[in-house]
Parts: sequence; C-alpha cells; structure tokens
Amino acid sequence: MSVAPTTPPAARLGAEGRAVAAVWKREMITFRRERLHLVVSLLQPLLILVALGVGLGTVVPEDGSGLGYVTFLFPGVLVMAIQPPAFATGASILWDREFGFLREMLVAPVRRESLLLGKVLAGTTIATCHGGILLVFAGAAGVPYDAALFAGFVAVLALASFAMTGLGALLAVWVPSPKSFQAATGLLLGPLVFLSGAFFPLSGLPSWLAALTALNPLTYAVDAARRTLVARLPADSAGGMFQGLELWGVPLPVSVELTVLTVFGTVFLLAAARRFARPD
Repeated sequence: MSVAPTTPPAARLGAEGRAVAAVWKREMITFRRERLHLVVSLLQPLLILVALGVGLGTVVPEDGSGLGYVTFLFPGVLVMAIQPPAFATGASILWDREFGFLREMLVAPVRRESLLLGKVLAGTTIATCHGGILLVFAGAAGVPYDAALFAGFVAVLALASFAMTGLGALLAVWVPSPKSFQAATGLLLGPLVFLSGAFFPLSGLPSWLAALTALNPLTYAVDAARRTLVARLPADSAGGMFQGLELWGVPLPVSVELTVLTVFGTVFLLAAARRFARPD
C-alpha cells in the first residue's frame, strides 16, 4: 500500500510565510489607494493638538519643567493617531466576511492563523505610518527634529500599533457583525485614550483609577513616547507634568514599557488566532 507523501516542514513554513506576505501586500495596496481616508483620519489628532495644546496651553499653569502643554500633549497625540487604523483592521476582517472574500481566503491550503497574522502585521504597519506622518508637525509642538528621537517614537508607535491591532482583531473574531464591532470600538476608543495619560499626568490619581490605567496598553505607549522625548530635552525638563510612570516609587524603564506593549499585543494575537482557527 502506497503512503501519500508529506509536505516537508520547510516547504510548509514557506507556504505559510507567502500567505502572510500576500495578505499584508493586499492590505498595503488598499492603504495606498485610500489617500483621502489617510488625510481625513489625521485631521482629528491635529485638531486636538491645536485646540488643546495651543488653546489650553495658555491656561495650564507652568510646572517648572520649562516646556509647554503642547509639548506634553504631542506624544499622546502620536499614540492617539494609531488607534483608528489599528481597529480598522478588525473592521476589515468583518467586512471581508460580509462580502464573502474571507471565505475565499479560508479555502486556501494554509492555516487560518497565517491569514490573521498577515492582517495584524498589515494593520500594525498602517497604524505606525499614521502616527509617523504626524512627526512632520513636531516643530510646531516644540519638539526638536532629531533622527534618534524620531526613531524612538517610531519604535514605540510600532509596538503600540501591534497591541491595538491585536485587540481590534480579537474583537473582530468574537463579535457577530460590523455594526456590533463599531459599537464595541466606539465604547473602547474614548476610555483607552482618556486613561492613557495622553491629556493629563497620571500622578496623584485615586487607587482605583490608577489600577485602570495600569491595565491600559496605551498608558505604557504614551509614557514611553514621553520619556523618549524627555531624554532628548534638557535635564531639568523631566519633572512636573513630564514625570513618568512609577512602580513602588521607582520609575519604569522605557524597555520595560516596550516589553509590556509586546506582551499585550502577543496575548491579544494568540487569543484572536485561537478563536479564528475554529471552523464557523
């Protein structure tokens, strides 16, 4: 009796990698074609930077750091800009299911997890680009045009985008329809930004509110971006409202915050992949 040949592991891995790359490329082609959507999605963070940073900057009392409120706000605006495109990845999964394209993808001889990974990596790339484009306006916020500083910002944005895209994908594989997904993301977007420290310092919060901020992935993204900025500014600017997160009175290193973002993103992705792998 003849035995059917098995696919070598290297060939199987190569096929899965090509599937991931194909999904990533499809999403990037769609992103390049939707230029108007990119422009419109960047208007909100820019308006917040102008309205809050410049408008409220005149009434926020000086804290001794020597920096204005608009500079304090800029890292939070960068992180806030990645949220809509990151969650849009989850929406695209649902719309692909709605229009039948997802069903066509699932008949391919590759694992479902590979298709989801391609979606998440594409969403991470797109969301990072959204935040990175705002670096053009750094000078208006009193942030120096420094290559090392911008590289640090992009690293934080990439990991934050990975965490948020993973969360969006997790929501997408659990909710039944695009309308339900829209309602769920509408409920999450505001609190995630508000409790991240993007608009106000997190020091002195009540214990219950501090616990909620500690469970928020964007908290670590905003603080890591802000610490990256402070590290490139005069030494006396690290105090006041620019004081970072602390654990038992010890400031959290940026490397720890980036690790936390990576863990959040990995957990969200694995949970989404486990649910996505189940047959409908």
